[in-house]
Amino acid sequence: MKKTRLALALASCLMAGSAMAQSSVTVSGLVDAFAGSLKNSGDTGSKASVGSGGLTTSWIGFKGVEDLGGGLKAEFALTSFFQTDTGASGRFSGDNLFSRDANIALSGSYGRFMMGRGLAPSFLPTVLFNPFGDSFTFSPLVLHVYTPSGNFGARTWAQANAADSGWSNEIIYTTPKFGGLQANLHYQFGEVAGQTGKKNIGANVLYFNGGLALTGLYFDAQASNPNSGAAVIDATAPISSVTRQKTAMVGATYDFQVVKLYGTYQISKDTTAGTPEMKDKLASVGISAPIGNGSLLVGYANTKRSGSLIGNDVSRNTTSVGYDYFLSKRTDLYAIVMSDKVTTFGRSNGFGLGIRHRF
Repeated sequence: MKKTRLALALASCLMAGSAMAQSSVTVSGLVDAFAGSLKNSGDTGSKASVGSGGLTTSWIGFKGVEDLGGGLKAEFALTSFFQTDTGASGRFSGDNLFSRDANIALSGSYGRFMMGRGLAPSFLPTVLFNPFGDSFTFSPLVLHVYTPSGNFGARTWAQANAADSGWSNEIIYTTPKFGGLQANLHYQFGEVAGQTGKKNIGANVLYFNGGLALTGLYFDAQASNPNSGAAVIDATAPISSVTRQKTAMVGATYDFQVVKLYGTYQISKDTTAGTPEMKDKLASVGISAPIGNGSLLVGYANTKRSGSLIGNDVSRNTTSVGYDYFLSKRTDLYAIVMSDKVTTFGRSNGFGLGIRHRF
């Protein structure tokens, strides 16, 4: 009996120690759907429909952390996008299962090292420095930076940024915070046999101090995402021949409490077989102002595109105005109208009425 009690006591101690070391795993996500009519400049007609991700792309995922002692932690994230209107997985047909996050990391006083699929260096500076956040449907800046318009293979406008908003096969080092300053260093392996020089590299810097926020980013992209073998820029010929892009951006916000101001400026240089062929100059401004339980949102973006790859210079300007009303900390309603114009096409308009819930 004494031996039995001793064994049970030892087992209890081991189980208690194991419980303390186990990972804390959480399931979280966001569901966003809207009803409206969308038409980007150059589209053949308006499309009235129920859509997904009016303000944020819907997602669900798992995150975990284990305290290893001495300030060291192990972390993982597996997060998948989905389309609320149809239940389909991914942001679009052919998107990877865990296209938002699929990574593992170690963090401590030295900073954080992550491996797997994660954010591109352009993502945080883009979504944090425009009033519509990460809306791939109504944010003028996000539309210009990440979202092509027109049918696949017959794009009327190619996105400014190469290599997607997330990078696969990458290592990210995040520095500790120095006051309000923090930096992220990104390296994506190209993983092309015989082409060890083909890779993506980038970095961003974020600074927050009271009402002021500043950012800067740079990346040099030669590999596509999320699936290898695709064009660096998703577009029809001749833009799909782009093999490399170098992009730099700066941004700032200032919150006066009664109104918050946003501004960014970006330059992208695209090359084909080592020859400079196209340049984008992209500027955006915006404001958000608290009204009642919500915020008035106004955003504007203008991109000027030039270079021998496209011939005559073209430009695109997009304006969105909306109101985001919070029913609670996790649920909000929104109404947004948008106007879009590409030089060679007529002006188009769209709108959406939606609901977003976080869990």
